[in-house]
Amino acid sequence: MKNKLLLVEDNEIIIKGLKYTLEQEHFELDIAKSKSLAEDALSSNEYDLVILDIMLPDGNGFDLCKYIKEEKDYPVIFLTAKDEEKDVVLGFDLGADDYIIKPFRNRELISRIQNVLRRYNKDKKELICRNIRVDLEAKRVYINEAEVLFTALEYRILILLLQNKGKTITREKILDKIWDIAGNYVNDNTLTVYIKRIRAKLGTEDVIKTIKGIGYRVE
Repeated sequence: MKNKLLLVEDNEIIIKGLKYTLEQEHFELDIAKSKSLAEDALSSNEYDLVILDIMLPDGNGFDLCKYIKEEKDYPVIFLTAKDEEKDVVLGFDLGADDYIIKPFRNRELISRIQNVLRRYNKDKKELICRNIRVDLEAKRVYINEAEVLFTALEYRILILLLQNKGKTITREKILDKIWDIAGNYVNDNTLTVYIKRIRAKLGTEDVIKTIKGIGYRVE
């Protein structure tokens, strides 16, 4: 399942550029060009994150951020030309998860989006990636809402990768983080076997990409 974002922005050039960039990174994107259209979108859709301008044709993004945090609790990133300290402070006081000042670099924005999503997912009681859902409290994995059984070590590897979605995790880091049930260190060859087993259980929903010579990344 793709992360679904709402972009609240009225600048056509920025909209066009961000739409291309975000979709290339496999995000699903809705666009609202005004405060009222954003409110309509929020009332009828679920989002993983909102990118929000402050200066809108029919209101300001601060009011919209307050509504989102009170009613929806979605992560919010301000993307705005308003660079005065009082505006930045107000944005964070309203609960914004990040504040990016225009002009901005696309790759930096993508990195910040991914960081906010990782932090937000770590605070949640479940992880969702495509059609994979992990109940962190029950330690159960569901694919297309059907439970799939993982061993304790398979589960720990999968969680490590999902919690760092979009980030390459080296084989060394994975090996450093995991131990088998008996407390014995897992070697490099054994890790390869576990990754193969995890992929087999994920089936068509396999989200693990091998970064040759480095490690793995969930996309």
